[in-house]
Amino acid sequence: MCFCVFVGCVFTTTIAQNCQFSFNGKISDFHDNSPIIGASIQIEGENKFATTDFDGFFEFQNICAGKYTLILNHVACETKRVRFNITENTFKEISLEHHIEDLEEVIVTSTNKTTSNTVQSTKIDRKTIDDFSGESLGDALKNISGVSSLNTGNTIVKPIINGLHSSRIIVMANGVRLQDQDWGIEHAPNIDINNADRITVIKGTNSLEYGGDAIGGVIVLEPTKYFLKDRIYGKTILGLQSNGKGGNLHTNIVKTTEKGWFYNGKATLKRFGDFHSPNYNLTNTGLNSKAFSLLTGVKKFEKGFTVDYSFINNKIGIFRASHIGNIDDLVTAINSKQPQIIENFNYDIVSPKQEIKHHIFKVDYYQRFKNSGKLEVQYDFQKNERFEFDVRVGDDKNKAAIDLNLKTHAVSANFNFDSNSNKTYKVGFKGVYQNNFANPETGVRRLIPDYDKFDAGFFAIGNFILNLKTTFNAGLRYDFNYINAKKFYIKTRWIERGYDTQFNDLIIGDFNTQWLVNPTFRFHNLSASAGIHHYFNDKTAVLFNYGLSSRAPNASELFSDGLHHSAARIELGNLAMQQEVSHRVSATYAYKTSKTKISIEAFFNTIQNFIYLAPFGTEQTIRGAFPVWNYKKTNANLFGFDFTWQQKLNETFSYSNKSSLIYGYETKNKRDLIDIPAPNFRNSLQYKNENWHQLGVRLESEFVLQQNNFPDNNFLTFLPSQKTIAIVDISSTPKSYHLLNLQTDVVFHLSKKTDLHISATISNLLNINYRDYLNRIRFFADDLGRNYALQLKINY
Repeated sequence: MCFCVFVGCVFTTTIAQNCQFSFNGKISDFHDNSPIIGASIQIEGENKFATTDFDGFFEFQNICAGKYTLILNHVACETKRVRFNITENTFKEISLEHHIEDLEEVIVTSTNKTTSNTVQSTKIDRKTIDDFSGESLGDALKNISGVSSLNTGNTIVKPIINGLHSSRIIVMANGVRLQDQDWGIEHAPNIDINNADRITVIKGTNSLEYGGDAIGGVIVLEPTKYFLKDRIYGKTILGLQSNGKGGNLHTNIVKTTEKGWFYNGKATLKRFGDFHSPNYNLTNTGLNSKAFSLLTGVKKFEKGFTVDYSFINNKIGIFRASHIGNIDDLVTAINSKQPQIIENFNYDIVSPKQEIKHHIFKVDYYQRFKNSGKLEVQYDFQKNERFEFDVRVGDDKNKAAIDLNLKTHAVSANFNFDSNSNKTYKVGFKGVYQNNFANPETGVRRLIPDYDKFDAGFFAIGNFILNLKTTFNAGLRYDFNYINAKKFYIKTRWIERGYDTQFNDLIIGDFNTQWLVNPTFRFHNLSASAGIHHYFNDKTAVLFNYGLSSRAPNASELFSDGLHHSAARIELGNLAMQQEVSHRVSATYAYKTSKTKISIEAFFNTIQNFIYLAPFGTEQTIRGAFPVWNYKKTNANLFGFDFTWQQKLNETFSYSNKSSLIYGYETKNKRDLIDIPAPNFRNSLQYKNENWHQLGVRLESEFVLQQNNFPDNNFLTFLPSQKTIAIVDISSTPKSYHLLNLQTDVVFHLSKKTDLHISATISNLLNINYRDYLNRIRFFADDLGRNYALQLKINY
């Protein structure tokens, strides 16, 4: 008994001795080390709490020896758990992130901030993206004033920003710059719009971290946000359309955890048969598309990583009547009021057609450093396989006429110095190696040769808050481009182009009627940007931008030499091409109240060595006579206005207007530029009733004027069948047209976590016959007729 009492006394004394420790600490901001006031601290599993004072200090008394977990909370900060082993009186400094914009949320992206408020930019939200789930990126972007599209039918849609397209526009998908064969007018971005949660369009050159060659602008597809919670959720979209008698299916499943892990799987299917105009079937215009992506990683505030893989496979029919066999067919097609080939509806996709497979693999890692900023490193790999099929007979009818394999490796790193929120700086580097292989087994002359390409770019950007109303941004970038190609030239073509006097030193082999040449090019490109944004008051603001941008010519502009089969024309590049240099100035006026939003944007862009593709004449081949299009260079000016107005009329009705006007001309030849969008105006009236299943009804009017400013590229040609000289009119533009579109949608709450969205749309409500200047099939057929579309979307 005495022994037990003795042991109990000793144990009690030991406990008392070990519970006299103090645990003090200071909580400060991770970025600038400023104290965080009013943060709450709890010892997990015990009824012990503390709060930081005005200097960020907290204190616990009478702490026993042992291991403890502190739970730290503060408004606008991410909840943090920290473990300590207490063996003596202890003082610890702890950092919290005090600049998180979304509570308990991690944004999975390879850049800290898509844009600053000193650039001309517009966002497309998740709902609009879902509305265009069955369509293309270019279709969705046309909802932004100043953005139009260059079409080959309705399934191949290339975005145009303020009159510029193709290599002058950068497409960023989840932090990866899209690298595909985008040089042809019938080459659309190979990307599934469903992979984006938001889309930002940046007009002009004022986003140097993405590249210095974005003379037209940048399209940024931003990924989904993931919450730090144990959740599993998703959505499924089913769309059906009458025009094309097909539809699309998209599904997305997300799993997140409190520890920061996330998993995301997406899949999309699209299948359409022949589309139709108001009066006839558009033969061989179907689409068969499959896409999926897998994403996983860990995202914490201090560090994290992402592994991402996506794949898309598109099979696209090229309108059969647009594929001419010779110049006689072209003249006949242009002069005819309807296509020369009209067949019954079919889901089959036959030649002429395209098949494209595009793979993207990305891994990135980031880490934050206290009192300095955030480091990001990334590696990505892309493989683009492009097959273009000509109309052939015999054993070669299933063999591609163009077979290109483009592989791209890219490594990038950047550091964002953001410890001082009033002055932030970002510096970065990117290196790219690209290899293009043109399969020689196609049986036809290769349009694009084999080449290796190396790019290296360095940039520095600063963002400055001058005062409560004014912010300023400035950036500088240098890019080096190196191209090493090997190409066969027919000797007569070599002499015809004048290369025998300029580039004879490039010849490395003599093969009877052809030279094997090894052209190499080195381009040094400098880009710069500056922007200032000023608020006059809480309603009115102005923005001014200047951008200097340089773009090296792409492989098509340098090396094209032969028949582009899916375009049915001969295309000729020019080895003497130099880089384009753009000077762009722009201004924006913005007015915003609770009922009214107005934005007026103006820009002027002068481009030296502007490269464009223009018709030149005809040339006889073994398949007949074809139009010849030359890549040329000139000095060009572009200027225009974009106008956006959103007006809330009352609690249920609202009105919007989006209008654009652009003009482009050659300063050397004093004539208009080709392929400049016509003036266009979109007006819509919307009804919204939140109390009746969020009913929405929108009537849209789309009015496009005839483009009266265009170059005269008509030419004379000899028609063998008629033994006459004829004018080939490929310059005249279609008449103005006006379309009406109607959309309605409702939402049903099936359960606490499940919603059903139903929308119905009628496009070209009045079934109008029209042709669009920027649609290549306008030479051969009318555009699409009326289309009924139904979409079901379930969020769960």
